[in-house]
Amino acid sequence: MGSRRDFVHKLTVSAVGLPVLGYSTSLENYLPTFNSAAQLRVAIMGLGGYGTRVANAMESCKRAKLVGVISGTPSKIKTWQSKYGIPEKNCYNYENFDKIKDNPDIDAVYVITPNGLHHDQVIRVARAGKHVICEKPMAINAAEGEEMVKACKDAGVNLLVGYRMHFEPRTLEVVNMRRNGEFGKIMFFQGLSGFTIGNPDQWRLDKKLAGGGAMMDIGIYSINGARYMVGEEPIWVTAQETKNDPVKFKEGVDETIQFQLGFPSGAVASCLSTYAMNYLDRFFLNGKDGFAEMQPSTGYGPIEGRTNKGPLTAPIVTHQTVQMDAMAGIILNGEKPPIPVDGEEGVKDLKIIDAIYEAVKINGRVIL
Repeated sequence: MGSRRDFVHKLTVSAVGLPVLGYSTSLENYLPTFNSAAQLRVAIMGLGGYGTRVANAMESCKRAKLVGVISGTPSKIKTWQSKYGIPEKNCYNYENFDKIKDNPDIDAVYVITPNGLHHDQVIRVARAGKHVICEKPMAINAAEGEEMVKACKDAGVNLLVGYRMHFEPRTLEVVNMRRNGEFGKIMFFQGLSGFTIGNPDQWRLDKKLAGGGAMMDIGIYSINGARYMVGEEPIWVTAQETKNDPVKFKEGVDETIQFQLGFPSGAVASCLSTYAMNYLDRFFLNGKDGFAEMQPSTGYGPIEGRTNKGPLTAPIVTHQTVQMDAMAGIILNGEKPPIPVDGEEGVKDLKIIDAIYEAVKINGRVIL
C-alpha cells in the first residue's frame, strides 16, 4: 500500500457513488439541511488522488460546486477541465493563483497539498479574499496553524479543516449517544490508526513536506477521534516511539508511536499511529453504562460498528459529498456543524501532535 488514501480505499468498500442505504434512524438527524439555494463555488488546489475523490464526490453536491483548479501540472489541469467542465479563466498554477483575488466566480479554495505547503498556501488564499478549506493536518505545528487562523481572520474569510468524519452519520450516531448520556460516565477510548506505507520516495516520508511520519498522516484520526468521542479536551500526553526501519523512516519521520491522553474527568485514551502495520482502523469507547465499537472507524466507507444496544444504523453516505454540502452551509449561512471544523479545531489537534512529539523526546508526560 502506498498511502493512507490507498489504505482507506482498499480496507473498506468505497462509498463514492453509493446511494443512501436502508436505516432505522431519520436522515434529518444526520444530513445537512439547507436554508437557501445558493451554491459555494470551489476551486481545488492539488489534483492528486484525494483531490480527485473530492471532485468526484462534489458532482453529487447540492450546495457546493467545483468551478476551478490550481495545480503545478498542466496535463492534470487539462484533464480536469475536460472531465469537470472547468473554464480556462478558472485555472491557475502555484505561482499565479494569487490572481483568484480578481475572479468573482470562485468563493473558496480547498487546499489538498502536502502538509508542509499548507501554511503558505492558505495564507495566500486568504489574502486573495477567498474562503479556505484545508486538508488535515492543517499545518506541521501549532505555531503555523495559529498564523493561518490569524491570517484568515484578518482577511475576513472562513478557515475550515477537512474533518469529513465530523459529518459522517454513524460517527454522529455514537457521538449523539454519548452526549445523551447513554454510555454513562466515559472511562476509556482506544484509537488504532495505521497501515504499511509503500514507496519510500513519496512525500509522506519527507520531513520537510510531511512534517513528520505516520502521526502527521493517519495518526491524526485517533487524536481527533479521541477528542470527539470522549467529548473533552486532553490535559496531558505521554508517548513512546518504535522505529524498526531507520533507513525508510529517517530522522524526524516517525514509523510507530503509541500515545496516551488524559482528560479532566479522569477518562484516558490509548492510541496507536503507525506506518508499519495494516488493518488498523478501529475506535472503542467505554463508559460505565455502555460501549461503542467502530471498525472501520475512519475509512472512506462504509463505517461499521455497534454499541451495547446493537449495530449502528445511521445512513451510509459519500463522506466528501456530505462534508462539502455542510461546509457550504457553514460558509454561506453561518450554520453550526455537529462537531467544529474551524481553524481553531485544527490548532487543537496540532497542539496535541506537538505534545506527542515532545513526550517522545523527553520520555515523559507533557501537560497541555
